[in-house]
Amino acid sequence: MATIVVKQIGSPIRRPAKQRQTLIGLGLNKMHKTRELEDTPSVRGMIRKIPHLVEIVEEKA
Repeated sequence: MATIVVKQIGSPIRRPAKQRQTLIGLGLNKMHKTRELEDTPSVRGMIRKIPHLVEIVEEKA
């Protein structure tokens, strides 16, 4: 099962509520926090919604 490591690089302050909820949905809520998530289309879609707030650190096979 493939996984990706996602890191929060932007602050949710003064962002629309949908973007803040997307961060919480990914399990991110503090700056520079990282999470290892399954590489699914839904997770990729969430990352595409907020590319200015998160970055993909690494992809594991």
